[in-house]
Amino acid sequence: MQAINYFVVIEKIKEAPKTVGGLELTETQNSDVRYLKGKIISAGDKVTMLKEGDVVYYDKHNGHGIQWKDKLYHVLKLGDIVLVE
Repeated sequence: MQAINYFVVIEKIKEAPKTVGGLELTETQNSDVRYLKGKIISAGDKVTMLKEGDVVYYDKHNGHGIQWKDKLYHVLKLGDIVLVE
């Protein structure tokens, strides 16, 4: 699978958010968190600053899911990524 143009295919990284006291929250309890984390699987040919394996943060309301070989990935526009780890 190869992304094209300014699109990026990521695999979501699921993390259980924690409170200051160390308690783990479920996704539904963590509605204040706006950005999610993902690992780049494929970057389009016009994406120059990101490469496969980079970990990025993106707005949880952007992009859409795509199923490829029985696995669910997420497709984002380059502009939806807010930072690279």
